[in-house]
Amino acid sequence: MEARLIALMILAPFAFLFVYAIIHEYRRYRSEGSATYGLVYDEETGTTHVSGIAEGEEGYDPDDFDPGSHNEMQSAEKTDDRV
Repeated sequence: MEARLIALMILAPFAFLFVYAIIHEYRRYRSEGSATYGLVYDEETGTTHVSGIAEGEEGYDPDDFDPGSHNEMQSAEKTDDRV
């Protein structure tokens, strides 16, 4: 097998996903208009992820994070009760 064919087989799935994402975002843009993306904080899990942000909302600012105010998982409290 030629090296070019092997490289094409490795890169083709990534190229396909990239083109699919472009088409998906273009269709979303045509139907909903411009979107603002930013970091969103989930208080239940204590994690952040990139997502669309509504027009009136602000994105999550990591500098404002206070680790002491994080909600602990319920399972962590249950393990303390058993001891």
